[in-house]
Amino acid sequence: MKTITLNRITLAAFAVLFSLFITSCQKEASLSTSESVSEDEATTLSDESLQAEASFDDADDLAFIAAEEEGNAGGFGVEGRSAETQGRIFLPNFSELRDRIGDCATITVTPNDSTYPKTVTIDFGDSCLGRDGKVRSGKLVLHFTGPIRRPGSVVTLTFVRYHVNRVHIEGTKVFTNRSEPPTHKWSIAVVDGKVTFPSGRGYMYEGIKNVTQIAGMLTARVWDDVYKITTRSSTRFNNGRTVNIVTLDPLIKKVACPWLSEGTLKITINDRVLKLDFGFPNNGNCDNKALLTWNNGNSQRIIILP
Repeated sequence: MKTITLNRITLAAFAVLFSLFITSCQKEASLSTSESVSEDEATTLSDESLQAEASFDDADDLAFIAAEEEGNAGGFGVEGRSAETQGRIFLPNFSELRDRIGDCATITVTPNDSTYPKTVTIDFGDSCLGRDGKVRSGKLVLHFTGPIRRPGSVVTLTFVRYHVNRVHIEGTKVFTNRSEPPTHKWSIAVVDGKVTFPSGRGYMYEGIKNVTQIAGMLTARVWDDVYKITTRSSTRFNNGRTVNIVTLDPLIKKVACPWLSEGTLKITINDRVLKLDFGFPNNGNCDNKALLTWNNGNSQRIIILP
């Protein structure tokens, strides 16, 4: 068994029931869709496709935590909260977000009250080392039509010269609350997304995700939230290769854990079929490993999730 490191940019805390279409571009052109895909080629393309997706998912984590804290500060969306508490105005201090990104980022709220629409800007400057070990720069700009937990609310995330660990992320993400009480769920669409790695290799990225919360609904804390995720995606490289991904078993993301802790994906590249198991090796516990298998499970690699 081989062990490789997947250069992921953290998985999103909030994804549940994802339906995802991704278009990707890669600067090397050497493959044809009519050809058989070798094992090494298939594992490399799987790795790179997951890196592109994970680059956007890191921003999901930050945006969702910020949106939750913004809504909680105004008293919206926490079940069991008293009527008099819901009516008061609280200004967010984003303490849980800073547990992830550290104190070097500047966070502004405009207008800084309980009215909507509003904009939250997270400015990392030229370089900001987070408590999660990631170096970020540029801005994440969140525009709210209403609290993230209010059914029908839309939060739009725009990337402004944004980099994480030198990976350049571009485009827009749109979070739409599609909750049907008592079920809490969201869709997350990626519009004109692009990921460019330090080598210059890049991927165009388009997608839609559906997210359902399964734990933590009764508290104002974000760290006890848990989400269930399904996904369907297609990553197309400019050389003609297409990587198709579909959920076999729902993915489980705990906000308190930097990585997915359960769930499996089916990855299809031409005549090659691979499986990525996030439950490996502890099946639900928080760890940074996933298992990539192919040839009906006879061939496998351990993926280390940073």
